[in-house]
Parts: sequence; C-alpha cells; structure tokens
Amino acid sequence: MNTTDFFALRPLLPAAAHAELRMQENERASVGFLNGDQIANSKRRTGGLSARVYKNGVWGFSSTPELSKEAAASALKAAADNAAFLDRRVQHTASPFPALAAGEVFGPPAKDADAQKVYVDFCRAIDSYIAQKYPNLTSRYLQVAYDAMEKHLLTSDGVSGGNRAPRAYLYVSMTAETANGTPVELFSPFGGAGVFSERFTDPALLYPEIDKMYENLMQKREGVYPEAGLKTVILSGTLAGMLAHEAVGHTVEADLVLGGSVAAHALNKRVASDLVTLVDFAHTALGEPAPLPVYLDDEGVAAKDALLIDKGILVGYMNSRESAQHFGMEPCGNARAFLFSDEPLIRMRNTAILPGTSRLEDMIASVEDGYYLIDTNNGQADTTGEFMFGVTMGYEIKHGKLGRAILDTTISGVAFEMLKTVDMVGDTIVWESSGFCGKKQPMPVGLGGPALRCRVTIGGQ
Repeated sequence: MNTTDFFALRPLLPAAAHAELRMQENERASVGFLNGDQIANSKRRTGGLSARVYKNGVWGFSSTPELSKEAAASALKAAADNAAFLDRRVQHTASPFPALAAGEVFGPPAKDADAQKVYVDFCRAIDSYIAQKYPNLTSRYLQVAYDAMEKHLLTSDGVSGGNRAPRAYLYVSMTAETANGTPVELFSPFGGAGVFSERFTDPALLYPEIDKMYENLMQKREGVYPEAGLKTVILSGTLAGMLAHEAVGHTVEADLVLGGSVAAHALNKRVASDLVTLVDFAHTALGEPAPLPVYLDDEGVAAKDALLIDKGILVGYMNSRESAQHFGMEPCGNARAFLFSDEPLIRMRNTAILPGTSRLEDMIASVEDGYYLIDTNNGQADTTGEFMFGVTMGYEIKHGKLGRAILDTTISGVAFEMLKTVDMVGDTIVWESSGFCGKKQPMPVGLGGPALRCRVTIGGQ
C-alpha cells in the first residue's frame, strides 16, 4: 500500500469515537567484522497497520501485517470492539480528549537505504587501515548499523502526517593488553541521522578519529585506578547526556510519574542547581536539526519541545494525550511506538541539558584534585533517580591539569541530589543517538549535554 492509498482510508475512521490508524515500516541492516573476518551481514524489514480506539478512558488496539483497505477496516473494527469490551468491564468514565487542530504534519523527505555492499566496502577499508597501522592490537571489531522508521498516521481529529527517520552508525572497538597481560578496551560510535552514504562519504575522513581513539587506548593501557569516594569531577557532554536520559528523563515520563517515580512529588520544586535546564527537543535543538527528529507522534500530536527543568526547578513531565489530560498539561508529542504491532508509550525524543557559559579548559583548571570523565559503555537508573554509569575513558585532574588516564570504573549517585552540586556548565553541547532506549519496547532516542562540574561517587580498584 502506498501513502496515497493509505491517506484515502480516512472515511473508515469512526466519527463517533476517537480513533487512530497507523501504517509503519521498520528497516534494519547490519554488517560486522572481527579481526578482518566478516561475521555478520543482515537486513530486515517489518511493517503493517495498527488501529486504536478510545472510549470512556480505555483503549482498544488491533494490528495486522496486511496492507489493504479490508485489513484497515478489520483492524479498526477489532480495536473498537476491544474498547467496548474493556469499557463494559472497567466501567470507568473519562472526559473526551480536547480535539487536535486538523491538518497535515510531515517531516522532510529522507533517502532510501544503501546497498549492503556499501557497508561491507566501508568496513573493509577501515579495518584494513587499523590492521596495517596498529598491528599491536589484540582485537578489533567493526559494525555498521543502519535503521529507519517510517510512519504514516490518520486520526479522527482530522490529523494526517508522516515521517521517515533513518540513522547510520559505525561502531569501532579496539582491545590491547597492559604489560601484565590485562586486556583494556575502547569502543566508539561514529555517525548520526541520515543514510550511511550521507554520513560516511570517504573512509579516509574517519582516519583521524581512529588515530585519536588508538592514542586514548594506549594512554588507558598505562592507566591507573581512580581513588574511590565522593569526588569533584567534570562529566563530559556524553555522560551528561546519559544522565539527562537515564537518571532524569525516565523519572519525568508521566506514566512512570503515575507509577510513583521520584518526580511525582517534585513538580515546581528545586531538583538541580539554577545552572541546569533540561529540555526534551522535538525536531530542532538550539537552531540545528535534532539527532532523531519527531514531527508528529503516534497519537497525532504535532511535536514541540517539552521544557522539563527550568533553572533547577522541575516544571513539567513528558506526556501522552491521556496523561496530559490527567495532569492538566499540554501534550508535546511524546507518544511513540516501536513496531506497527506496538501501542504508543510515553517516550523521550532528544533529551538534553542546555549548555552554559564555561569553557572546558577553565572547568579543568578549576579542579584541584578530581577527574575528567569522558566515555561510558552503559548506564542504569531507577525511578528514584538513583544511577550507576560505567566509565571507560577518563583522566585524573591534579592542580588544574590533566594527569594520567584511568582504568574502567563506575560513578553513582541520586540525580536530583547530584544535579544540585553542579556549579559549572560547559558552553558546548555533545549529542549521542546511537543506541536504543529499552522501556518495554526498544526506541531510538537522542541524548545530549554539555560538560558539567559536579560531585559524584566514583569507584576504585
């Protein structure tokens, strides 16, 4: 079914109830090389139709992989029947949603995926460069990962729209050994929004980044364990973005707020220093395209930025239409589903701490005894805001100057307490968007932030 045929299905939507009809296709491709050997080459597409109908505070949902007018009519009927079934048993009365402004919302056009050979050839070129220039490595791994999510939506409010959001990444991992034979590793993602051939035009353009990665690995190879305890640290923009997403963002998703997250009783209260402002951006951030732009969510809400923390004060949550009605807030387009067969959940889009005015070199110079923490390989947090992140690259700071590299460690704390210790905020934002958020359904997200000077607990040997 093409998009013209899909949008011709509007007369199928029931006039007496709120209803949504979504057509979606997900595409993923991957190529992997380990020590010069190709170990992966895959491509997959998944798509279909879904329908939702809302009645008296309950939702009916149905989906089908078949793309036809008859399948759409059947899915809408099944969704309406499911809503009626739940309504009879729940017997809950809720006000109708405020109507959305009818109209069309479309994201910009995006190119189709490249052929698998493009990924294979690029990986071979990078692998050959690493193998020839750095033969002392004990292991090297490269992976191209491409995914694209294309959605088209009709709602009974009169909204129609769609968007295609591709992204392409090259993951590089290098492993070396210390003098006593202990392996040390660094992992770096390169890429961003768009198809692979838009992000990676020439392997040679990536060689300086590979060289810098190797240099960092050699410094880490001679690294030391940090001293454990509560320390003054500078978190890189990468770690600040992880904090914004994992330790803060999830606590202010309205469904988790209703479930009892720490943010449930923190609205309009101080949760950070007045240097900290946090925004979940829709499609444009600070005058530039956001890493994963969302123009229309899966409920038909035209996406706009959601201000969450304003100068240290928690001022809002991320909402669906239903939770926005509950809290008396405006929905900003945060309801998204991963597959056609998934119901929309409240999800982050491009969540970031806004940059401040401090230069990184001045921030480092201000630390007498602490650490500059640069890269992370994982992070986890719970709805209390308590977090623990792995740190894979960092340096000592002694008397305002960078010292030795440090070996892998962790940092931990409680986000709303740690953010109150932020006393310097860098003037440059760093974005990451290579992974998936795993809240019930995987979902591509963007996260970002500037360097932050703060106090956290760091692990030792």
